[in-house]
Amino acid sequence: MRISNSVFTETIFWLMVAFSVVLPFTLYGVMIFKQAISRWTVLALGFSLVAIAAVNVYFLQRLSSLAAVTPSLADDVFFVSEIRVALYLLPALFAGIGINLISHVLTTHLTAAERRFSETHADKDEEADV
Repeated sequence: MRISNSVFTETIFWLMVAFSVVLPFTLYGVMIFKQAISRWTVLALGFSLVAIAAVNVYFLQRLSSLAAVTPSLADDVFFVSEIRVALYLLPALFAGIGINLISHVLTTHLTAAERRFSETHADKDEEADV
């Protein structure tokens, strides 16, 4: 097993950067710049953000275990010390936004379904009164 001098040279670190910065902000850009977005797209973006958060947590756990065995002190500062707790805030933010998007789609769908139900049953009630 090869032990590198720092986790910053590992592929998993750069994958974490891609999953933590590039991919989520690309998704945010899609959501912001689109003029119209379907419910399915918003739902897919919400689930994607939750999945990104899960992958980020996995990468952070893996990097912290790798940083513990490397001789470099620079990676220990970020991945082994108390500062690593702050690194979990970004995945928590992504998961929170993703859950809010999913909740928004479900809430608007249920509100519209209740409205349609009330409209169809109100028509049947009016026919029964006649």
